[in-house]
Amino acid sequence: MSDTNSLFEPFNIGTITLKNRVGVAPMTRITATENGFVTEKMLNYYRSFAEGGFGLIITEGTYIDDKYSQTYDYQPGIAFDEQAQEWKKIVDAVHSAGSTIFMQLQHSGPLSQGNRFTDGTVAPSAVQPKGEQLKFYLGEGPFRLPREITKEEIADVKNSFVEAAKRAKSIGFDGIELHGANGYLLDAFLTEYTNHRKDEYGGTPENRVRLLIETIQEVRKAVGENFTIGIRISQSKVVDYTYKWSGKEQDAQIIFGTLGNTGLDYIHITEFEAWKPAFETGKDSLVALAKEYSQLSIIANGHLEKPERASELINNGHADIVTLGKGALANHDWVKRVQKEEPLEEFDPEKVLRPTAVIKNFEL
Repeated sequence: MSDTNSLFEPFNIGTITLKNRVGVAPMTRITATENGFVTEKMLNYYRSFAEGGFGLIITEGTYIDDKYSQTYDYQPGIAFDEQAQEWKKIVDAVHSAGSTIFMQLQHSGPLSQGNRFTDGTVAPSAVQPKGEQLKFYLGEGPFRLPREITKEEIADVKNSFVEAAKRAKSIGFDGIELHGANGYLLDAFLTEYTNHRKDEYGGTPENRVRLLIETIQEVRKAVGENFTIGIRISQSKVVDYTYKWSGKEQDAQIIFGTLGNTGLDYIHITEFEAWKPAFETGKDSLVALAKEYSQLSIIANGHLEKPERASELINNGHADIVTLGKGALANHDWVKRVQKEEPLEEFDPEKVLRPTAVIKNFEL
């Protein structure tokens, strides 16, 4: 058995000190009210992870405006001060249980399948998304064809991220994470086949990462230096699990190298299996490449529920923190169990995921 002690060491990320290096990954829950307000079920969900010993909790993707950012019905928002004030209940509960909480800010882009503000979607270019909407999250059939977002709307999106970050800071969140992964708007700009633009936001990797960079810089300017900012990055999409950057390690060097000079505190890498090589032609994982080229703190996510696997990424210097999804859902007290060398429950989707109950009773 490998040494797992590193999982339980404190770690400084930005201006925050985490009590250990194990976090809860952001996971879509659709347990907010129809109007995007926090529910008691959400409060209990987040508090249980804090009580279970996790040093960091990152919220589900939270929509940021009353235009095109909402992704799912019953998704929580932080588009208004009234929504933010309800989130304060969760922040206070997590803090009272001795944990740290970041809010993940999300703009849906082309992959919206539930938006109470509009029927349309926007994307870097008018490209039909692959696959179909996720039934588990109440979607059905193909995604809508998005229209190309205008320069003026790009400015509005950046401002929405800024205002949402300011709201999150004002109610006590310890940091924010920009959702730049999985095919949503920021990642859609980064992705070649969804970004056919001919302006400064399209074409080369340096141009395609531009919106991410500008958003980070504007958020940093707005919230100041003493507030933790991160971004989540992936290659895969919710509708395209096998996608890889065509430039491979060269793209990784450009993307992570550029992100490393923006004022970010960390990059959160999510891959199907975080320890495996990022590209067929190389040996390094995307986690390792992010660390090498950005020189930032790195959070790793992707089938790391086995303590030995999680600690290996930290022990070899590739990651500083690991986040768990299914492992956390199966074991809200994963940290305490591992520390006590107690057995872990296997993830059982029938036990922990019941989408039909979400609508009627917020039972998830």
